Amino acid sequence: MEALAMEFDLLFVAVDDDTASGVCCGDIDGDDIAAGVLARFQSSAREDHQHLCATVAAMTQALKDQGLPLTSVAYFGATASSLDRLSRDPASGSDPAAASLLFFLALALPRVPRSVVSSRWTEVSDTLVRILGFDSLPPGCVRSGLRCASYFLVVGDMTDWSALSPLYGVLLCFVTDERPKVVRKECHSCLSGVLRSFQNLAVLMPASEDITAIFERFLLLAGGSSADSSPSDCSRGAMQVLYIFNAMKDCLPLMAAKHMNTILKYCNRLLELQQLIVTRCIMEILHALCSSPTVELSPELLQNLFCSLALSVSDNEKSPDQMASTARLLYVGTRKIYDLNKQICIVTLPVIFNALGDILASEHEEAMFSAIEALKGLIRACVDESLIEQGVDQIKTTDGELRKSGPTVIEKICATIEGFLGYRYNAVWDMSFQVLSTAFSQLGESSYYLMAGAVKSLADMQNLSDEDFSFRKQLHECLGSAISAMGPEKFLHILPLNLDVEDVSDANVWLLPILKQHVVGARLSFFLEHILVMVKHIKQKSLKLETEGWIFSARSTEGLVYTLWSLLPAFCNYPIDIDCGFNAIQKELCNALREEPDLRGIICSSLQILIRQNSDIISDKSTVPDGKIRNHYSRRQSVENLKTIHSFAPEFFSVLSEAFLTSSHDSGGYLQATIHDFANIADNKVVKKVFMGAMHKLLKVTQEAVKAKQPNGSGTMLIDGASNEASLSHARALLLELAVSLLPGLGVKEIDFLFSVIKPALQDEEGILQKKAYKILSIILKEHGHNLWNNLDELLELMIASLSSCHFAANRQRLDCLYILIVSMSKDSFDHKRRNIISSFLTEIILGLKEVNRKTRNKAYDLLVEIGHACEDEERGGRKENLLQFFNLIAGGLAGETPHMISAAVKGLACLAYEFSDLIGPAYNLLPSVFLLLQRKNREIFKAILGLIKVLVVKSDDDGIQMHLKTIVEGLFKRQDDTNNHFKAKVKLLLEMLVRKCGFDAVRAVMPEEHMKLLTNIRKIKERKERKAKSEDGESLASRTSISRHSKWNHSRIFSESGDEDMDDDSDAELAVAKTTYGRQTKAFARSSMRSLSVRSIRKRQAAKSLPEDFLDQFEDDPLDLLDRQKTRLALRSVTHLKRKQTSTDEPEIGADGRLIVREDSFKPKREKSLSSENDLDTRSHSDNRSVSSSLAMTRKKRRKTTDSGWVYAGSEYTSKRAGGDVKKKDKLEPYAYWRLDRKLLNRRAERKAVARKGMARVLMSSKRLEGKSASSALSLQGLSLDKKQKGR
Repeated sequence: MEALAMEFDLLFVAVDDDTASGVCCGDIDGDDIAAGVLARFQSSAREDHQHLCATVAAMTQALKDQGLPLTSVAYFGATASSLDRLSRDPASGSDPAAASLLFFLALALPRVPRSVVSSRWTEVSDTLVRILGFDSLPPGCVRSGLRCASYFLVVGDMTDWSALSPLYGVLLCFVTDERPKVVRKECHSCLSGVLRSFQNLAVLMPASEDITAIFERFLLLAGGSSADSSPSDCSRGAMQVLYIFNAMKDCLPLMAAKHMNTILKYCNRLLELQQLIVTRCIMEILHALCSSPTVELSPELLQNLFCSLALSVSDNEKSPDQMASTARLLYVGTRKIYDLNKQICIVTLPVIFNALGDILASEHEEAMFSAIEALKGLIRACVDESLIEQGVDQIKTTDGELRKSGPTVIEKICATIEGFLGYRYNAVWDMSFQVLSTAFSQLGESSYYLMAGAVKSLADMQNLSDEDFSFRKQLHECLGSAISAMGPEKFLHILPLNLDVEDVSDANVWLLPILKQHVVGARLSFFLEHILVMVKHIKQKSLKLETEGWIFSARSTEGLVYTLWSLLPAFCNYPIDIDCGFNAIQKELCNALREEPDLRGIICSSLQILIRQNSDIISDKSTVPDGKIRNHYSRRQSVENLKTIHSFAPEFFSVLSEAFLTSSHDSGGYLQATIHDFANIADNKVVKKVFMGAMHKLLKVTQEAVKAKQPNGSGTMLIDGASNEASLSHARALLLELAVSLLPGLGVKEIDFLFSVIKPALQDEEGILQKKAYKILSIILKEHGHNLWNNLDELLELMIASLSSCHFAANRQRLDCLYILIVSMSKDSFDHKRRNIISSFLTEIILGLKEVNRKTRNKAYDLLVEIGHACEDEERGGRKENLLQFFNLIAGGLAGETPHMISAAVKGLACLAYEFSDLIGPAYNLLPSVFLLLQRKNREIFKAILGLIKVLVVKSDDDGIQMHLKTIVEGLFKRQDDTNNHFKAKVKLLLEMLVRKCGFDAVRAVMPEEHMKLLTNIRKIKERKERKAKSEDGESLASRTSISRHSKWNHSRIFSESGDEDMDDDSDAELAVAKTTYGRQTKAFARSSMRSLSVRSIRKRQAAKSLPEDFLDQFEDDPLDLLDRQKTRLALRSVTHLKRKQTSTDEPEIGADGRLIVREDSFKPKREKSLSSENDLDTRSHSDNRSVSSSLAMTRKKRRKTTDSGWVYAGSEYTSKRAGGDVKKKDKLEPYAYWRLDRKLLNRRAERKAVARKGMARVLMSSKRLEGKSASSALSLQGLSLDKKQKGR
């Protein structure tokens, strides 16, 4: 019978997720349940399975004999009739047939129509009542019966409680059943399902009443209220109460509100017992209740419950799980009370916060995190505006006077939060700062009244030493939250900067970076009235200190001026008083721009923030931060703000233009960017006036430059003339930059006029003027190109005519113009003439790939890729066919006459093939033509071809390489001259890549016979690396495989002349700078090929490894720009490091006889002292200086390290200074000396055993001969004798 029960437990294990029928009859189709059960269990040899199959088979046969169909209705009727007969006999509870029939009935009921079940409801329910009343039923049978009972309760007549009550009472009896836990769990599930079906019906009230009655009865039994109750009855009643509590977790939220509150009252009393198990059960019930949004409870009752729970937190020590659960429950319960009754919840908040504070002070990490989340959640949810206003009004009313009333609720909460900064919480101060930051954000400006003490406490923490305080970053973030909440004005009132103190170190200068980072929504007028006033006082103080001779203090004080001005961008971050504040501060800003060049960057960035933030709001490009700022920044208000700002545009244009034209350099272009932003918002008339003024100045300066270039007939003053000419060129360039900054506010006529102005500059001899002219032209084409397309022919002729006179400094800007023209013209149909023009422009871009300047080269590569994307982008009017045409245009450069043009075209093809996978196939088709170019015997061409092949190998899949493998391998070995030898390492690397992609056998099949040795060498190196990789640990393996699989295009790596032996990865990382493994693998390669490479090539690779990409280019025969200080400094630093490294590694080792010593790769020479020198020290005369002898004695006492045997004690510590032999010392060991252990013996122990024995025997035999000598002397003599024997051999 127990086996049958266990089987039923297994069958119904998934009942809770409504899949019981699937577990039992997953293969059952239609209404023939019996066939499915038989198919499932008839092959089982277990007895209980056989009983089940026998019962089902007998039932099926009986239905067939009676001529009834095998449907669910027939099975239901037969099963109910059989159970009715068994229920008449109490002894049938242990009959296996009863268990089989109940299980089968539970399967059949969901398939039977409800009308059929209702017709036999009374009969079958009475049968279930009788059967479930048998005490001998096994647990599995009970579970099946409970399911049947709950189903009948759900489909029964909900208006007739008297009919439902008997079956419901049977179900309740199993809530406290003492059978295994699975029975009670099944009962809880069935009971919750029944109560869920009773919702909003009259039967819910009596059903809830019965549950309450059972709970009260067992509660009285557990308390021993009955006169005849025994201790065993009390313990049994207590256990029954716990069983009911387990049922309440699922059922209490479904009960009627009246009885729900009744049970909660009992729970409140039970909490006072402070019994761990009972408290945990009650907490789980409360969590289920408060998590249900539809449950209506008494807020007063919940308030009492949670107050009791909160007050019990600090009464006794609890487990971490219990404290964490308490914190989570307090949060959920308080939120529930707040939703039910806000006023009652507010009164409870201080107690809840204190309890959570006690949990936060515990040493349990899980509990602390739960408390932190609960505190932050309650602050956001329960601290509202009305609660804050109540506390602030109370504080304002008293205004420092003696208060008659006690603190408000919000004041108590803030006091509790401020207490988190005490030393009781020093271990969790970082978490406390999170709570304070949340409080500051929620309180907003009211933090000034409610959290002033917390701000001062935070400031006191800043003075703690780093040893005592390790949360300084979190502290500054918390103070930043306070600044953002209450504003800098109120914050500085609580915690002033104190910059007027005598000693600057006593000032709160540490607040300035925090203010700079977190100020938002401030007032510009406060910066003017407070910060700039401090600036004036500090300037006066600095002058005073300087006149008194305190130069260092004066400079330190003067540094505060710049620091205070650096707060201006923060005050311009969504200020709330632009309409009045900007009017007041603009004069100070203009004066500072004129008089203090060091402040121009700060002021310009502040003006840009003001303009761009308001412009973005108008264009819906950005959103305003939440809080008070949102009220001041609507779209309409932003329009008004910009009107206020651009009303002062003439003044700022005048100041900014003057500063821009007179400044030596505009670092970062802040002046030009600010002029550009003002031109965006200013009136067109104002911008036009400024533009025409700049053009008049440009005309005057140009006339002066023309006069300066005319010969004056005398040879004197040449130097002054040259410098004057350079200054005029610089002035013209600045005026052109000023003109392009005004471009957003110019009209069509002004833009055409500007274009006519830059025409002669495009052909000027000065490179700086050409550079500025091409820059202006590219901007005009980009932003206002539609104005020039009407004169496209003129523009094209201008670009062609200016090619011959283009200065190398303007190449990059000219390429920008060509890119815009090519992309724009390729969208429209054009004639043969314009096609030729585009081809010439493309030729110029291709030649840019070979430029000396790195930026120009990179720009040329970028433009090729951008043109390719524009050709295939359908949204921009392109097609994939256009991309192929563009690729063919680049391929036309292969027919060039010079190697320079041919190699540039090959590089362009490689770049396009790397970027666009659709061009891999066309690139392979070009390989035969590309390999024909090797007949020119030019290194430049061969280097570019190798780069193209590398791209194709890396970017192609295995099948694509297999198809063209023979062509690639034959092409690599077409040339047998010095060109092939020059790139031997690179060819070898390509072969290694092909072996990794295609396999060794495939490459060997197409390899020329005369080069088979190279392939064999590659195979051996690969096998050696694999063996070495197996012996290495996991860490090095992980570091080798950590290279990113998606790399950027790096032409310096692809077309370098070296072998690039560091690129061993079979991914795109071969074409990028592999920072992780570059150094390690380069060194490994250098060690393996030391004998075959020259010292010069090794040094070249080491230099390339230690330099950035610029210097990699310099090693490729590119000149180093000595006028660039940064590049020169880096080059010198890298060369110095290279020299130091070569000194230690490349210095040859010379023997004592002058011969060169050549050692194996793995051998590292070490310097060691000879034993003879030690012997000399031991026998040295005592007439030496006393200090020298003492130092030598100290040296002898130290342990010495030797190459062969590690640390050795030679016995010199016991050498006598005045007599022969050893000396015994008090409280020391006997004199001793060690025979040095040869480590080789550990590896060849069996081979060397005899030699070791002979050696030890020789020591014992020579003990008499060495008697009277010191240990060190004996060892040295024996070493000399051994050397003599070896020489004799």
